[in-house]
Amino acid sequence: MHICIEMSGENNIILPIHYNHIVQAFIYKTIDKELADFLHNEGYGDDRKFRLFCFSNLSGKAKIESNRGNIIFEPPVFLEVASPDSKFCESFANKILKKAIRLKSNSLEIASIKVDRQDVIKEDITINTLSPITVYSTLKRPDDSKYTCYFQPGEDDFSRIADENLRKKYRAFTGMEPPDGKVSFTPLLQPRLHIVIYKGFVIKGYTGKLRLKGPRELLQMAVDAGLGSKNSQGFGCIKMV
Repeated sequence: MHICIEMSGENNIILPIHYNHIVQAFIYKTIDKELADFLHNEGYGDDRKFRLFCFSNLSGKAKIESNRGNIIFEPPVFLEVASPDSKFCESFANKILKKAIRLKSNSLEIASIKVDRQDVIKEDITINTLSPITVYSTLKRPDDSKYTCYFQPGEDDFSRIADENLRKKYRAFTGMEPPDGKVSFTPLLQPRLHIVIYKGFVIKGYTGKLRLKGPRELLQMAVDAGLGSKNSQGFGCIKMV
């Protein structure tokens, strides 16, 4: 389920260019404290833990102040938050109407809120990315030092890792084995590389338009929980065309 919110205010909204951690903190502060503590400290799954929510980039009329490292939005600004967990969605949608909204030093108000179920009804969908998809593998150099290798849509390793990731999310959320059949990912446009700094760490991701084919349950997980890794940090939010 996707929750689309429109935020407005009297003044321009000034944020760092790399603002993912600010939006993430805003989401955690909005939902019920007990749920926020569970997601932050525990998460879903036994071995690999998942927060199972994702969010879009902020959208709206904006300009970059490169010399100050800022992005300035002219109100209104739009945000989309998604999760397969109905408790998360209900908590976020209910609480956001009752709380004063602050993004860093910016005071905002909710202009509108819309719930979009985004139900997957077939095994072949086309999606647009709302935030960059990050798919990677941690490898070792000959001297045993580690490095991160990022993959883009269209590469075999991207498809393999993204499919495995969806299966792990499905197990973590449902407690059941995922359905047979792999998910394929076909870029319909040339993917665009984005480099995001999250709390001092450099993360690479790709945006674009993709065709996804595979078991409907796994496609639904992708639409609701996000594609790839680091979804709760603002990566991999997608929406059906």
